[in-house]
Amino acid sequence: MSNLIVNLGVLKKSVFKGILAFLTLLSVYFLILTLVSGWNFTWEQFTEFWYYILLLALGFGIQFSLYNYLKGIVKQRASTGRVLGVSGTTSTAAMVSCCAHYLTNILPILGVTGIITFIGQYQVKFFWIGLFFNLLGILYIGNRIVKFSGQL
Repeated sequence: MSNLIVNLGVLKKSVFKGILAFLTLLSVYFLILTLVSGWNFTWEQFTEFWYYILLLALGFGIQFSLYNYLKGIVKQRASTGRVLGVSGTTSTAAMVSCCAHYLTNILPILGVTGIITFIGQYQVKFFWIGLFFNLLGILYIGNRIVKFSGQL
């Protein structure tokens, strides 16, 4: 692990993008719920499930940051001709793991709005499933970054 090199320029940009992704996901949550069910309902749901909602959005932001960092260091190495054993598969797999499971994260929102009553009955379970997939995505992309960064 001591051989890992961190590119601060790419890291700063990635963290900024992750913060924007976090705020965007929260904004979308509030916007959709408010448009469908009104502000009072939205606020009640947020105050009841704030820890799930913030953790899901934070997980999304972290994954978005990690993915952008991985993409940035892969692109940087490719431009200098120092890519060792890395294919486009790494970035593609990281992107799929980062984003594919967000259908699970959207399901609680759909359940909250009353669109799908079945999902509403299992809302907390869907939150936990979303958090679990957040963790898996973070671990996977983090692992890709560590492996790629160690190949200098």
